[in-house]
Amino acid sequence: MIKGKNIICISQTTWHGEFTKSTVQLLSLLAEKNTVVFVEYPFTVKDVVMSVLGKQRAQVSRMLGLKPRIVDEKTDNGATVKHLVVPPVLPVDFISSESLFKKIFQLNTFLYKRQLRKTIKKLKLDNPIIISAYNPMYGLPMIGQLNEFLNIYYCYDGMDTQRHKSRIYDIEKEFCKQVDGIITTSDYLNSEKKLLNSESYVVKNGVDFKLFVPHAKSSVSNLSTQKKVGYIGTLDFRFDIDIMEHAIKELPDVLFEFTGYLLNHSIKDRLSKYKNVSFFNSVKSYEVPKLLSQYDLGIIPYKMDEVNKNIYPLKINEYLAVGVPVVMTAFADLADFKDMAKSAENKSLFKSHIENELKNDTNTLIKNRIAFAKQNSWEGRTYEFSGIIEKFISKKEQSLY
Repeated sequence: MIKGKNIICISQTTWHGEFTKSTVQLLSLLAEKNTVVFVEYPFTVKDVVMSVLGKQRAQVSRMLGLKPRIVDEKTDNGATVKHLVVPPVLPVDFISSESLFKKIFQLNTFLYKRQLRKTIKKLKLDNPIIISAYNPMYGLPMIGQLNEFLNIYYCYDGMDTQRHKSRIYDIEKEFCKQVDGIITTSDYLNSEKKLLNSESYVVKNGVDFKLFVPHAKSSVSNLSTQKKVGYIGTLDFRFDIDIMEHAIKELPDVLFEFTGYLLNHSIKDRLSKYKNVSFFNSVKSYEVPKLLSQYDLGIIPYKMDEVNKNIYPLKINEYLAVGVPVVMTAFADLADFKDMAKSAENKSLFKSHIENELKNDTNTLIKNRIAFAKQNSWEGRTYEFSGIIEKFISKKEQSLY
């Protein structure tokens, strides 16, 4: 494990939230032996206004400098991460004119860079390692601007045009070429990035096993009880409503529960009309294990499209960590799980897998799933992640002499 390093994460997410984030998990463990600064998602002036109006939640006081922009965040493992909120930037993604976009975005990068430089000076972060976590938008213009020793791109999903429009593809492509190395979360992502940068490696998602194992099942539920199938996670446009609806209709005696942040309202509109379906609001990450343990089976009904090919879902290890069988669509090549989860190419097979797994679960299979998930702990993933950073450091040092 690397130690004594200064690590700054240019993030595309917030630190806190209602679901597990791989970036947060890795940085929390790296913070045990390194100084880690997590740069919060860059909110815009629009976010400030919406938060003041009570329609959104953003840390306005810290964004405006009325409260300290840098605070200490205690992690679950007892480490401390420096949490930085940058000043609000201008919304630019809606701008169609590329020349106008570039002019205004230059102002955003100036504000972002100035705050990072202030933080580096204040905390005395010499030769920092910059990890841009799924944020090439700000990662690219920061290259060479922060007196950094290394620039690493941590990519955990494929790019889409929903937030930054099609310009993000060219930005990410150029970013991949310029960084010292890339770490992805799936083999598919890695095969794409390696074409742009030979220093591309894979560290797959893990599970907070210590959090989940106290809630792990020890035996199959009583045969007389009604079976319950569950999904926990964001309900967005990755979700395959057609496949899910077929299973719900064909298995009327099975309860289906969906828990998570609803972004695609069509999911609830179409599925809530069935008597065997329930929807619930998001829960805190520490509440997830107990909820999962109440299920007889976990599902991942993602669309089989180009975007979802990139995904290595966090929830698959979480389901397995409490011992429940997993049925998913064949949205990605997840060969690691071929003996642990059922994958379906069509709606008939998806329904059949659910039915068969519910009927044929055993106590031995439950134990096997839990043992498998233990091998995929975040502690193990962090050692892999750290080992790859050491490779990048070694190569950079050799190039300087």
